Amino acid sequence: MRNLFLGTLIGTALVLTASAQARPGDRLRAMMAGRQNGGQADQAWRTLPAADRTIRYGDDAAQTIAFWPAREAKGPAPLVLFVHGGGWAHGSKENATGKAKVEHFPALGYAFASIDYRLVPQATVEQQAGDVAAALAALLAQADALGIDRHRVVLMGHSAGAHLVALVGTDERYLRQAGLSFADVAGVIPIDGAAYDVPQQIAAVGQYQRRIYDAPFGSDPARQRALSPALQAAAPNAPRFLLLHVQRPDGVAQADELAKALRAAGTSVETGSFPGTGLQGHVEINAKLGDPAYPATALTDRWLKATFGK
Repeated sequence: MRNLFLGTLIGTALVLTASAQARPGDRLRAMMAGRQNGGQADQAWRTLPAADRTIRYGDDAAQTIAFWPAREAKGPAPLVLFVHGGGWAHGSKENATGKAKVEHFPALGYAFASIDYRLVPQATVEQQAGDVAAALAALLAQADALGIDRHRVVLMGHSAGAHLVALVGTDERYLRQAGLSFADVAGVIPIDGAAYDVPQQIAAVGQYQRRIYDAPFGSDPARQRALSPALQAAAPNAPRFLLLHVQRPDGVAQADELAKALRAAGTSVETGSFPGTGLQGHVEINAKLGDPAYPATALTDRWLKATFGK
């Protein structure tokens, strides 16, 4: 439970509105909200339907995929591949996927997979993006056996996972390292990330939150730029993006910047802005996406239908 709390707190701290003047009382309230929401997320995972299978995509114990097939699929099914958050250093598919996604997307006729990946400091962010691409390659290599359509794949990620899928969708070298290309990705859905422009985000936050970025991104400006999807979004990119966010000023600003860069490159991009602030809103959009009553679900369903043609 302690690891779940740390993953929730650190993963969401990177997208909270930050300033050097943040009051200790505000941080304490955020921590308490993280503890409460962490318990809810843990309980949600405990009630998930069991994965159809677990697939390994590397030698490290963290390089695993949980896979749920589409229900009542007629022919190969589109695939939604989810990447969890946790500040690049915490979290797992077990505590940060969410029951609603696992139930909702297979019911629509889509296969759903959620990955674990190596974490900082044992791995670099570059290696994490490589893990996302390698996981996709492993699934596509088994496409026939898994009943998935290798030409209809969407990458989805939340928080740090939103950054990673956006990076893979804008810098093709990670896919190429796995023997893939942008032609293997139909679209990308980053959910409430706030590190699409890493140097800008680091400059905007206060010293308290800046520490969150030190281990993943270091202090080299060139490396920070190379790991910034908004700064890598010159064409080519994955063909379609759907950027989802709640009402946190830094998250909104970062999503707007990424959308602007993608549009300038001629990439199709749609945005969805939903109620919610701070840690609670950041956790909620991930936990509730897939719930038909949650507003972001209808937009995501419509976008997926247009992207998959199904």
